[in-house]
Amino acid sequence: MAMISMTVNGKTHSAEAEGRTLLVEFLREKLHLTGTHVGCDTSQCGACTVHVNGQNVKACTMFAAEADGAEVTTIEGMANGDGSLNVMQQAFQDHHGLQCGFCTPGMVMSATKLLEENPKPSEQEIRDYLQGNICRCTGYHNIIKAILAASGQDMPAVAAE
Repeated sequence: MAMISMTVNGKTHSAEAEGRTLLVEFLREKLHLTGTHVGCDTSQCGACTVHVNGQNVKACTMFAAEADGAEVTTIEGMANGDGSLNVMQQAFQDHHGLQCGFCTPGMVMSATKLLEENPKPSEQEIRDYLQGNICRCTGYHNIIKAILAASGQDMPAVAAE
């Protein structure tokens, strides 16, 4: 067991963990931040996406020890300071970018990072960026509309695929 410390959503946390403990397990089991979901354990679905030192990371593929000393943001840290939904979260709600909600935390984290990197992405750029995030319910149309809305763009008819 090793003591691991990281700043998560602006607060410093420390807890003991085995060397094999994945970041997603550390967040959920040690810090009780259960918004980060475990979907596949193989880095395929993106449900566990968090930001580590400002980068998208699938928390099922990173050991907690690798995040020792890091700045981590989870879906719980995405809300505005007053607790209201941020622009991306509100867009997902307003444009029905979720159904069962299982993929939503990872989608919101990835979509937020996309807009940091590309503030006005095209529909195709959104589709390309989200390739590492799987949604089994929505068909992605409303997710794309939500991201376009959060970017302040008009929402054309989203192509079916």
